[in-house]
Amino acid sequence: MTTHAAPAPADPRTRIVALHPRPEAPQPGQQPREPLLRDVVGGVLRRERLAQERTLKDVAEAARISVPYLSELERGRKEGSSEVLAAAARALGLGLGDVLSLVQQELVAARSATAPRGRAATAGRYGGLCLAA
Repeated sequence: MTTHAAPAPADPRTRIVALHPRPEAPQPGQQPREPLLRDVVGGVLRRERLAQERTLKDVAEAARISVPYLSELERGRKEGSSEVLAAAARALGLGLGDVLSLVQQELVAARSATAPRGRAATAGRYGGLCLAA
């Protein structure tokens, strides 16, 4: 009877990287990619927290989420559910709509910086927040 050892479990960080690769720096002559939503959301949460001079611990406790999880959200390592994002927003004295509005402004600014000039540059751009049901 031959026994086989079970394969070693994959490193979960490797799996995450494979599922959510970070955008690479553009090569010369290549257009930069739009930022990932989780990076922009995390950046907004971090800037708001720092503007209020609050600690990760303070905001995490108010939002009733763990400090490591909030840190991962802020660094764009995790994509929070709408419930978690709403709790983090409330802990910062904001509504979810406020956070999404700030995210939308950053995405529009990033797109403006990366979009080609001319008529094609205006295709698909929105001056306001657009949500589909």
